[in-house]
Amino acid sequence: MSETTFDIPPNLAKKLRTARHVAVLTGAGVSAESGIPTFRDAQTGLWAKYDPQELATPQAFQQNPRLVWDWYAWRRELVARAAPNPAHIALAELERHVPQYTLITQNVDGLHQQAGSRNVVELHGNIARTKCFVEDVVVEHWDETSDIPPRCPHCGGPLRPDVVWFGERLPEAALLAAQDAARHCDMFFSIGTSGVVEPAASLPFMALKQGATVVIVNPESKPSPGPTLYGLNGPAGTVLPALLRAAWQ
Repeated sequence: MSETTFDIPPNLAKKLRTARHVAVLTGAGVSAESGIPTFRDAQTGLWAKYDPQELATPQAFQQNPRLVWDWYAWRRELVARAAPNPAHIALAELERHVPQYTLITQNVDGLHQQAGSRNVVELHGNIARTKCFVEDVVVEHWDETSDIPPRCPHCGGPLRPDVVWFGERLPEAALLAAQDAARHCDMFFSIGTSGVVEPAASLPFMALKQGATVVIVNPESKPSPGPTLYGLNGPAGTVLPALLRAAWQ
């Protein structure tokens, strides 16, 4: 865990130490600190001419399934080379300190689980999983053929990444779990997310409305001293380890 210093408001450290239910929302900024480019970053190499927002749609997959499958294969390679960073590790440690903990992520890379987090709600799916485009069920095994994308062993339909594309609804169970955590936590963290993608963007406001302390961790956050809304301006890999040390060391 990084030992870089970061000034944590003493009253915030105390609030975290005494919190009974902590909910955390993480976005692309956390994964970016592991070297995974954010979804809207410019493409590189062979993919430089493509707009990610035009590839990650059901319509794009129907029109050119091989292109979309190959793009996600490239993205899987990027994820496979990445490792959890100090922010992921600090969040896994935080789970061991509080009685109730819910980690909600918009990321699809599985790095939170690799770091040791257990109660993870994946709002946008997981790039390591594959599902049938027709039946919308996860498929773990299929016949290796020359087909790209491969075919579902049950119905013969094309397989696709188990991630949420533009124009698709979030998994209902995941969204309900996230909203429930926001309504019932006493401290809510929004980390490394732009705060503009709905419905996740509403979660911090939902928590604030219910009386929770809300903490925004982002290099572009506007510093705020509280008492119920804190802005911590810095990278998550620096801020979160410092916050845990202030609360428990």
